[in-house]
Amino acid sequence: MKKSFLILLLLLPLLSCINVGKEKKSKLNFSENKNPNIVYILADDLGYGDLSSLNENSGIKTPNMDKIVEEGIYFSDAHSNSSVCTPSRYGILTGRYAWRSNLKKGVLWGYDAPLIEKDRETVASFLKNNGYKTACIGKWHLGLGWKAKDSLKPIVKYEWTKVFKKGDNSNVDYNKPVSGPNSLGFDYSYIIPASLDMTPYLYLENEKAVELPIAYTSGKSEDLEGRGVFWRAGEVAPGFDFYKVLDEFSDKAVSYIESRKEEATPFFLYLPLTAPHTPWLPSSLFKGKSKAGKYGDFVTQVDHTVGKILKALEKSGKSENTLIIVTSDNGSNWTLQDKQQFKHRANYIFRGQKADIYEGGHHIPYIARWPNKIKPGSKSKQIICTTDLLATLSGIINKPLPEGAGEDSYNMLSAYLGSDKGKQIRNYTIHHSLEGFFSIRKGKWKLTTKLGSGGFTKPVNDDPKEKGMAGTLYNLQEDINEQTNLYNKYPKVVAELKKLLEKIKNSSQ
Repeated sequence: MKKSFLILLLLLPLLSCINVGKEKKSKLNFSENKNPNIVYILADDLGYGDLSSLNENSGIKTPNMDKIVEEGIYFSDAHSNSSVCTPSRYGILTGRYAWRSNLKKGVLWGYDAPLIEKDRETVASFLKNNGYKTACIGKWHLGLGWKAKDSLKPIVKYEWTKVFKKGDNSNVDYNKPVSGPNSLGFDYSYIIPASLDMTPYLYLENEKAVELPIAYTSGKSEDLEGRGVFWRAGEVAPGFDFYKVLDEFSDKAVSYIESRKEEATPFFLYLPLTAPHTPWLPSSLFKGKSKAGKYGDFVTQVDHTVGKILKALEKSGKSENTLIIVTSDNGSNWTLQDKQQFKHRANYIFRGQKADIYEGGHHIPYIARWPNKIKPGSKSKQIICTTDLLATLSGIINKPLPEGAGEDSYNMLSAYLGSDKGKQIRNYTIHHSLEGFFSIRKGKWKLTTKLGSGGFTKPVNDDPKEKGMAGTLYNLQEDINEQTNLYNKYPKVVAELKKLLEKIKNSSQ
């Protein structure tokens, strides 16, 4: 008995070492193989120059977004794939240029059918198929599969797509579910159909109306309340409050993050905000907080929303293993009128604004934080596009994309991590305007095949005979303001880029 006890005492230290070794190995493997949570905040019409960390002359203070820049990375040459809402969102979720879809120019309206093809791989479906929980909270604006009351009649008369007269109700059966985010890979969704100035005005949760839009709003007019306070007349849910939509979405997002607190399964939260797109409706807490009027105050509220998400991640214990990205769907709608009234430059030093083919239309803020992965205070000069999200996430979770998915998406993981060694990953980038103008960027060169903005800035479409040039060619390395047109000076460069553009446009239609 004494001999057995003595042997046991001698073996205990060895057994202890073996158990500790197994525990350490298990923890190490769990840590190495754990995929990050991903939060993608898409501001609506936020300009590069709005962030105080990116523009020292900004008239707006953005401490929460600045914190992400300080603790993470910002991309100084990031672009939305389109200079307007709907096509940008299509590109973000599919990794595909929207001009390859049925939408060749313009945007969808609230009653339009879905733009994303039923069998198209999306960021949500890809991550869901690889073990993620997925959620979409915010502005959808990619079309919905509304059900008609009368199947022999259209959902809405064409002339009603912009403004409804009282009594001109749609043919939508709001009691029936739609096909939308949940049909494209999102486990949970809480959305409004389109922009906050487009009918119908209601919330849909998991593709069902939260409250039926049985009331009517006569809309708001800029003439009554000044620049930016505007929404169209039409169907509205009785409890729908335009002034509280941004808070509604931020609160829902916070609740979603908190609900994941005890869950080990990683999540993807796509949070497309309604601001600072019109209507500019900053709450009383933010009025007068900027030097850029109602717009600037609304951007301040957007920054506060980002702060709420950061706090929710901290509170839930998810912050350390979460990649958070904040960007914009296009440039800011900052007009000549705004520039004359304020010193603030929402689109920084870039020419033009939202909807334009110029840099101001698509050169956007793009910031990210990923603790212990992205080096704090990093800056990348990589030319990136919002279509790159899908391939980059494929790289992050180390899972291949299905064949044919994300054809215009590039894996930018090395740029996030600072291991790209300064070598450009993208061979070229395509830009697209509201009116369907094309532009191609390759290295320092940017070619546009038409004259004019192709968007909101006048002239929209210029006469090539009068100008003596059929398009524009800018050396963005030396002329980021797009002031000196070199189209006639470098015909070989023009010819090369035109040929490349046509080849890309004709591929994978």
